Amino acid sequence: MNAFWPEQASNFASEVDYLYMILIGLTVFFSIIVFVPILIMVMKYRQGTKADRTNVHHHNLKLELTWTIIPLLMGLPVFWYGADLFVDMYKPIEGGNVLTIDVVGKQWMWHLQHPTGQRENNELHIPVGRPVRLRMISQDVLHAFYVPAFRVKKDVVPGSYHEIWFEATKPGKYHLFCAEYCGTKHSEMNGYVTVLEPEEYETWLEDTKWGTNNLIATSAKPETTAEAGERLFVETGCVNCHGPKEDGKFVSLYGIYGSDRRLEDGRIVEADDDYIRMSIYQPDAMKVAGHDADMPSFKGQLDEQQVMQLIAYIRSLKNGRPVAAAVTSEESR
Repeated sequence: MNAFWPEQASNFASEVDYLYMILIGLTVFFSIIVFVPILIMVMKYRQGTKADRTNVHHHNLKLELTWTIIPLLMGLPVFWYGADLFVDMYKPIEGGNVLTIDVVGKQWMWHLQHPTGQRENNELHIPVGRPVRLRMISQDVLHAFYVPAFRVKKDVVPGSYHEIWFEATKPGKYHLFCAEYCGTKHSEMNGYVTVLEPEEYETWLEDTKWGTNNLIATSAKPETTAEAGERLFVETGCVNCHGPKEDGKFVSLYGIYGSDRRLEDGRIVEADDDYIRMSIYQPDAMKVAGHDADMPSFKGQLDEQQVMQLIAYIRSLKNGRPVAAAVTSEESR
């Protein structure tokens, strides 16, 4: 870390810093060309001076066009660069090499779960040189996931999933903060992101599989996120109404993820993470046309982490295959 900004440790860090320095430079430039003439005019035409105040001009088209067009031409490239960087940071990212981490913000801690089942509180271990996607939601109030060294920050909102991605470029241990005031212990909602070499990360996964280094140790057989969702699917009774076959009463969830669903009110929506979460918590708002089953709400019975596990299981039910055969590469790495 130098005197001006935190260490650069992600693929976005240098670009964000470059944009930041451009904005500072433009601010200084326009401050000088605005305030220096103002200062000169104040000194020259202050009360009591003998400056010539005759023939005052109230309009100068060339000057007005100049101070409009030149700043516009200077600002447009900055806007384009900033917008392009913003879109790149927040666009959905796919690929077999992408590591997806589920994040739940709650007062006052970060709960993170790896697709292979490892769970961490206020800690995140990731490999260097691999794209990491964070799928985030809040269990209570508005939070913001912020890692200064990565130059990434994203609001974590209750009731809706949001994603951000990055790729760590340097092994090390970096501060993690909540950047949105979330209550009396907001300042304590912090932790660390530990970036490991790929071989060290694989070793960490193996060690924490049985709770050796994991913050949430377990003596039971470790479950992937999808396998935990499969267990919940049975324990909560979902399996009784959502089997492999679909009829006029019950909705099959096999192959449903990513498909278009026609609702009773005529809307056509995509069966994505938000749709499935809403169907679990507010099923009356997501009734599928042609099905008359009354599904109970699981609000208050399942927390956000459990809902994420159910979604991971439903996501794995592609083409009617069981979860053991259908876990995607994103969830098995």
